[in-house]
Amino acid sequence: MKLMHAVPNFSEGRRQEVINAILAPLKSIPGVKLISHFPDPDFNRTVVEVIGQPEPLKEALLRMTGESIRLIDMREQTGSHPRIGAQDTIPVFPLTGTTVDECRRLAEEIGAEVFDRYGVPVYFSGENARTPERRSLDYIRRGQYEGLVKVAHTPERRPDIGPPALHPTAGAVIVSSGKQGLVAYNVILDTTDLDLVKPIAAAVRGPSGGFGSVRSIALRLDKWGGRAAVSMNIFDVAAVPLARVFNLISSEAESRGLRVVGSELVGTVPLESIVDAARHFLKMPAFSTSQIIETHVLGGVD
Repeated sequence: MKLMHAVPNFSEGRRQEVINAILAPLKSIPGVKLISHFPDPDFNRTVVEVIGQPEPLKEALLRMTGESIRLIDMREQTGSHPRIGAQDTIPVFPLTGTTVDECRRLAEEIGAEVFDRYGVPVYFSGENARTPERRSLDYIRRGQYEGLVKVAHTPERRPDIGPPALHPTAGAVIVSSGKQGLVAYNVILDTTDLDLVKPIAAAVRGPSGGFGSVRSIALRLDKWGGRAAVSMNIFDVAAVPLARVFNLISSEAESRGLRVVGSELVGTVPLESIVDAARHFLKMPAFSTSQIIETHVLGGVD
């Protein structure tokens, strides 16, 4: 069976009735499974994980986008996470029986249909980027909704689909594809002072000298008592394992008189990433997924 993995993000993490309405289309279309969703009131953003057969998944993502556009007004939206639109991102990745190229084509179809149905402009990123700069979400989001709305008419910042302007209430949607889903990972430190944590986030972030496939910011998390965290998107967790990221942050924190008090995943992670962390922290270099009994159950019994 052909399956794809999508991790759409929309710009609402506080109003439960709005979140429920936006998620509803993902629960009602055969061939699509909503894995989980992660509303964050600090970010005012919800991360969604969904898998499905390509065509049903496309329709579910489009209907979800319609609800986000209908229910979120970017002129009023505030939160600590960078964003440019109500339905901020729609990234699509291969899962089983599908390829990156198939995901790239599906992302093109989604982007075109978002504008045709809803009149909301689209930026393409990742494998669908029209320029090298636009492969990066940071570049597209520079200035966020409030800044982009002022410069979207310029050649270097205009949307890839739609007029050279943002939708007044819905902003724009970033549609992308890639070889694997990003991993959202937060490492929390024993301080509430963001100024102490910002240099640590910069040390991890690719453009400022850290890991090329990591983007990170410093922010406070209410659920951790207002402690500051290095909040990351890891775009290639096979190349940059969680253990390496965790160790670098721990080292940078200790050099500043801080310590790590915890970490958390937002969403799912490939099993191999957890096995790799076990190899590292338990000092079990030969540990493999075949030693996890559930993997044999998932593989079926003859």
